[in-house]
Amino acid sequence: MIGVMATREAQRMADERGLDLVEITPNAVPPVCKIMDYGKFKYEESIKAKQARKAQKVQKVKEVKFHPGTDTNDFNYKLNQIRGFLQDGCKVKLTLQYRGRENAHRELGEDVINRVLELLKDECFVEQAPKTLGRVLGALIGPPRKNGPRPAREHVQGGGIRISVSGVSSNGQIQA
Repeated sequence: MIGVMATREAQRMADERGLDLVEITPNAVPPVCKIMDYGKFKYEESIKAKQARKAQKVQKVKEVKFHPGTDTNDFNYKLNQIRGFLQDGCKVKLTLQYRGRENAHRELGEDVINRVLELLKDECFVEQAPKTLGRVLGALIGPPRKNGPRPAREHVQGGGIRISVSGVSSNGQIQA
């Protein structure tokens, strides 16, 4: 850190060293500037951003479509596809589309989706329970969580905060 100085003096110092005078905090009084190679700084920032994008894991969502009349072999084939997608770490969107008179017997479609979820209950985590949107019944499942589902919090009597006291003096004051 060089200290507080005139802008022209700071610019002259940067020019002598072949570097740039970069304003870091313009709203401060006085403004904070840094002498650096700005081109090198921008290059290093772009490399850091590229590394961050590369390290970021993009979650893929695969979709498997069913119909209420899906036959046994087709059902088993689609079930094996779902297992493969889950092993690859992809989320799977299960959709069941009702056509024509199938709308009158929606319980058949719900049975198909529930059967898939029942057969895969040990191999997946249900992220979105089956829900009907118009003519489509959909659910979203993902690979099992590494640390398992979180248990529900137990209800604590009193509902307040927990306080630990190291000691209480004879006059009733708390000693830490």
